[in-house]
Amino acid sequence: MNCGEGIDTRLIEELYINLDPIQAGGRLTVDAMKAVLAYGDGYSVCDNCEKPFRLDCIKKPPLAKFHDDLADFVNMDVARLVPGARRGFQAVADTVVNKGDPVLLTAFSHYTEFLSVEQAGGIPHEVPPDDSQIITADAVAGRIEEITRSAGRPPALLYVEEVDYQFGNLHPVQEITKIAHQYDVPILCNGAYTVGVMPVDGKKIGADFLVGSGHKSMAAPAPSGMLATTSEWADKLFRTTQAKGDITGRTFGVKEVEMMGCTLMGVTSVGMMASFPHVRERVNQFDQHLKRCNQIVDALCSIEGTKVISEYPRKHPLTRMNTTESFDKVAKTHKKKGFFLLSALRERGITGIIAGSTKVWKFNPYGLTEEQAQYVGDMFVEIAKEEGLSVQA
Repeated sequence: MNCGEGIDTRLIEELYINLDPIQAGGRLTVDAMKAVLAYGDGYSVCDNCEKPFRLDCIKKPPLAKFHDDLADFVNMDVARLVPGARRGFQAVADTVVNKGDPVLLTAFSHYTEFLSVEQAGGIPHEVPPDDSQIITADAVAGRIEEITRSAGRPPALLYVEEVDYQFGNLHPVQEITKIAHQYDVPILCNGAYTVGVMPVDGKKIGADFLVGSGHKSMAAPAPSGMLATTSEWADKLFRTTQAKGDITGRTFGVKEVEMMGCTLMGVTSVGMMASFPHVRERVNQFDQHLKRCNQIVDALCSIEGTKVISEYPRKHPLTRMNTTESFDKVAKTHKKKGFFLLSALRERGITGIIAGSTKVWKFNPYGLTEEQAQYVGDMFVEIAKEEGLSVQA
């Protein structure tokens, strides 16, 4: 079966329980699927684009209202759609960071955060985690003071992950922002794994800038995301163009420079908007999703030699496991080597673990039903017993 020359039909979500760490929160809702079909053409949302000819002002479909709803959803003053979280990082860095400015990131910052700093000409510095793989406010304060002494000024910006992509740990952003603001350092909170999955209150956590990912955590097509800020920063971040053609004298109205005028056209914006009512509701069931994750982790940890190396009990479904002393021992003598685990899972209708990984690997069961979570846990245990590993009762 294919959907065009050389393009196979993707049936992962239809055929398997998908534990892929980056896909769990981005599965489209039925309403988003319908929107994809209806608005698949490139400029479909521009059918009724009128003055001032800007995406966040389009009333039909109701994109203008959607922007306001997004800001309310995360308790910030102004929000914009962006083509993925990385474009949010880029817009903030271009606004706040000047060439040669020190910028503070963390040991868990995504590579796109580093690229945004590099593009703006900033000098990256990192905050190390503690022994529990948590970024603490004390560590942030220490690095700010070190940088201030060496550079003669505090960092121009601090990037901090609410939940990081390596361990899925929940970091004390509210404590961190309180400390950073004492040094007059603005905060960009990376909510790529939280906005749309769990309740996020931008002002409560003290973020100056809040970035979310549509395709990671808001049940939206890729590339999509959101960037929100406070009224204090809105005029700078969303500054409008002052450019003028020297021959034609052309000017360009109220196009926003860091947004390159307009951001998400067509299917990405409408898909994200179509899922939003579901996303807004599902964050209120986050505790249930977390309970199911811990259920699977408990099942895995019943296999002798298996450890969870993310914080435990889990505070977010994205989880990192160490099976060096369990599944990796099997891999050393198995005819399929490290690929046996994914193969065994796929035979049981489960996928999403990186092929060949039996030492340290991640999974994300967000969105599973109670029955599916029970099944996944049971299947890990069944595979372990089948391969002769000891399992605690």
